[in-house]
Formats: sequence, structure tokens, C-alpha cells
Amino acid sequence: MELRLCSLNGMLQMAPTSAPYEWIGIDVGSKQLDVYDKVHQRHRCYGNDAAGIAQLCQDLSNRAHCAIVCEASGGYEQAVAHGLSEQGFRVSVVNGQRVRCFAKATGTLAKTDKIDAVKLAEFGALFAPKATILASAAQQQLQDCVHRRQQLVDDLAREKNRRKQLKSPRRRWMAQEVEAHIEWLEKRIKQLDEQIEQLSTQQQQWREDKALLTSVKGIGPVVSTGLLAYLPELGQCGNKQIAALVGLAPFNRDSGQYRGKRSTWGGRAMVRSLLFMATMVAIRHNPPVKAYYQHLLSQGKAKKVALVACARKLLVCLNAMLKQRTPWQDERYSAHFVRAEA
Repeated sequence: MELRLCSLNGMLQMAPTSAPYEWIGIDVGSKQLDVYDKVHQRHRCYGNDAAGIAQLCQDLSNRAHCAIVCEASGGYEQAVAHGLSEQGFRVSVVNGQRVRCFAKATGTLAKTDKIDAVKLAEFGALFAPKATILASAAQQQLQDCVHRRQQLVDDLAREKNRRKQLKSPRRRWMAQEVEAHIEWLEKRIKQLDEQIEQLSTQQQQWREDKALLTSVKGIGPVVSTGLLAYLPELGQCGNKQIAALVGLAPFNRDSGQYRGKRSTWGGRAMVRSLLFMATMVAIRHNPPVKAYYQHLLSQGKAKKVALVACARKLLVCLNAMLKQRTPWQDERYSAHFVRAEA
């Protein structure tokens, strides 16, 4: 039995493994895939398109114990990750910052596509990251619609701000242009809402999960659909793990006798944005969340700190709801917030 290093809560420890993989690192670019085979110490390039991915799958078809690790590259990794996964390969999509810190820790300060592919393969061999559960075609479509809607909502807010600045008669033509764009954005957002609602009701599991989430005062159709699309792990993880995934887990900053302020870091920005929207409503209209928020303020906590704490506690409750398949009940979930006050 071979021993390998693995990472647990940011620390290194030895862990056994009886089935080592042949790790392959892929540095993903918009047009090119730099692939490094650690076993054969070989580097090759493929196009980041259908033909290139098909050729890569063909070249790896005789590798039974092959495992691929690549970085999350703003969506450019989606095609190759799904293509390899559909062919039965073990694919891990990892945070690029972790790999870059690993490269620096090993003394590699230079950065090229070829070097990144090598470091990705070495990172995989050393830490053996878990296989990434990729979104299905339906989930991907739902994610795309939710993401597109958010983009249009941001554009709408900017256009409304521009409209306020165009009150001069000399700029009336520009005001009309902006007004026409606002009307188009509002119409398109409404169409996307209908499409998102239709997609989120196609599968029974999604319908049931959405019904549970919307039973919470503060969570409506948009937030519930966004959580289902961008946080499929909800209801399947422990409380600490789900908070870390979203980026709401406080990290220590201590050294010797120094005790620094705890702060959150990383995680999924889109999920945090949706969760903060829900929390802003919940601290006004959801009795347990409102009571917890007021308690934190009475203890001298800053409003932003109290808001983050409420968002984390709300996330933990949502995770428990989906895990136990029970809707929100003020009396039941008040206990979660009461324990937090102690």
C-alpha cells in the first residue's frame, strides 16, 4: 500500500491509497489545451474545440487508470471537462490559486502554459483532488439562464443610473435611446424569468427542493433557483463544508499571543450574492433571523459582520432543510439561532 500526501483543513498529512492514478495536467486556454502526462513525462497541445477534445479522448482511450486535473478558467474548461467525463475519465477541476501557490512553494516562480500543465499534474499526484461532479445538460442550461439574467439585471441598473443623468433637453435623444434599452432589458429579463421557471420545474427533485427553499421568508423564486443551479451540494454536505463552499466560513488569523479578526474568504461569489439578497429580506421579515440579527447588534457587532453571520446561519438551516426534507418552521429553526447566541 502506497502512502501519499493529502490536504485536510489546509494542513498536510500522510494518507494511504491503494489505487494510484496516472495524473495528467491540462492548462486550459481559450483556444489551446496544454496537456502534460506525468507518467510518460510528455507534453502535447490540442485545440480547445470539438476536434481537439475528441483527439485528446482518443489518445487517452487506452489509459484505464488515468485521472485529469485542470483549473477553473472562467468557463473555458467546461468543454474539455465534460468531454472527458462523458468518456469515463476522472476529472478534477481545481482552484487555480491553489495550484499557483503550490508551484511557488516548490520553487517554480516562472509561469507559462507548459509549466502550468506540469504543476497541475504534480498537484494531482500529490493531493489527489476529488473528482468534480459536473452539471448535467439541464443544470448547465439553468445555470446559464440564471447567470444571463444577473448580467441583464446589472445592465438594467446601469442604464437606470444613466437615465437620471440625462435630464437636459439637449440630451433628449440620448435619453430616448437609454429608455428604449431599458424597455428591452425589462422585457428580456421577464422572458428569462419565465424560461428559468419552466426549466426549474422540469425535474421532480428540483420542484421539491424549490418548494422547500421558498418556504423560508426571504427566499423567492429567483434566489431559490439560483441556489439550486450554483450550489447543487446543498443538502448533501456538513454545515462547515457548505459554509466553506460558499465562502461564509470564518478563518482564524492568530500567531503566538496575537489574535486577529476572523474573516471569510473565497467561495462562490454568485451564491453569496443570492444569499445576501435573501438575508437582507430575512432580517426584516423572518422572525428567527431578525431576532438573531438584533442580538448580534446588541452585542456590539458591526452591521456587516452581523449580516454575514445571519447569512451563514441561514445557509446552515437551508442545508438542514434539504437534508431532512422538511420545510421551514419558525419554531423549529429558532433553536438553531438561539444556540448561536449562546
